[in-house]
Amino acid sequence: MAEKDYYEVLGVSKEASQGDIKKAYRKAAMKHHPDKNPDDPKAEEKFKEIGQAYEALGDEDKRAAYDRYGHAAFEGGGGGGGRGGFHDPMDIFSQVFGGGGGGSMFDDLFGGGGGGRRGGRGSSGQKRGSDLRYDLEITLEEAANGVEKELEIEKSASCSKCSGTGSKSKGGGAKICTTCGGRGAVARQAGIFIQQSTCPECRGAGQVISDPCGDCDGEGRRQEAERVSIRIPAGVDDGTRLRSTGKGDAGLRGGPAGDLYVFLHLKEHEVFQRESDELFCEIPLPFSTAALGGELEVPTLTGSATIKVPAGTQGGTTFRLRDRGMPSLSGRGKGSLNIEVQVEVPTKLNREQKEKLKEFTESIGDKNSPMQESFFEKAKGFFDL
Repeated sequence: MAEKDYYEVLGVSKEASQGDIKKAYRKAAMKHHPDKNPDDPKAEEKFKEIGQAYEALGDEDKRAAYDRYGHAAFEGGGGGGGRGGFHDPMDIFSQVFGGGGGGSMFDDLFGGGGGGRRGGRGSSGQKRGSDLRYDLEITLEEAANGVEKELEIEKSASCSKCSGTGSKSKGGGAKICTTCGGRGAVARQAGIFIQQSTCPECRGAGQVISDPCGDCDGEGRRQEAERVSIRIPAGVDDGTRLRSTGKGDAGLRGGPAGDLYVFLHLKEHEVFQRESDELFCEIPLPFSTAALGGELEVPTLTGSATIKVPAGTQGGTTFRLRDRGMPSLSGRGKGSLNIEVQVEVPTKLNREQKEKLKEFTESIGDKNSPMQESFFEKAKGFFDL
């Protein structure tokens, strides 16, 4: 069967720049990585094909040879490594994505950044601890003013008995894993493909402990409850994510700790509704004040305020109080508080009050209701049906 054109494999044109080729490889490799497609038997084959295409086109000299001779340019080891002249696709992937060390793009692709679980193996069998996620509910007032919270989280902490080494002799029992040769991964031949997986003996650490610590079973860490303080800045919103570096799980055998990601959720407020930095509130307005005008005391997050209500104010009118909303998370000013008034009609009138209201209505006639007059002018055709 004819081999596929490498440009087609990566989905780029023959005029593509090296940057475009690398970008196309990143996208394709992330999509078809075997670890992301455990139930797809074709993913590994596709992943290897993508790696070969990138190795051929990602180097200008190899690309020139491929453009001239096609796949024949790499027969007999011309690709520079591995079976069929190409390197292990996992090695290519690690080189492009950063090798799997703490904080690399490799980590982010496979469960890092967003509060997932990630870890990379370092020297001496160390492995970066997992990131942790904590969901925290706060009030609108706390979001407006900022607050410091103390969280209690269950996490892996460094073993005090072995100082995190995992060994009774505090590091003396660490030996290179003979199963994987210290790589932390094992590979096996499956036809023309090579399958790579985490070493079952050392669990990816690259080393085994000959005299494991009795308290942590050789891991160098134990599950414990820990209290963590976190400062929440003013202006945070629902869904804001805060990162506390090094407050995640402890690393394997003294490796660096992961991070703690705190996701904020705002409680529903009884009075105010929030949209970005703006606050909204509905307030009842007495019928007399709406008709005659006056002052109305309204609530704000920093105490009460007074607004002037013009005579003849209609229900649904909105008054805007500048700088009485939420502070910007960037620290640049505040939003506004928007007060919408709803005219309140009296519901319990005695006989004398009803008579006086009737007299008042008759005295003003039907020419002093502009909204009513405007509506019936528009709708008069419907009354003639």
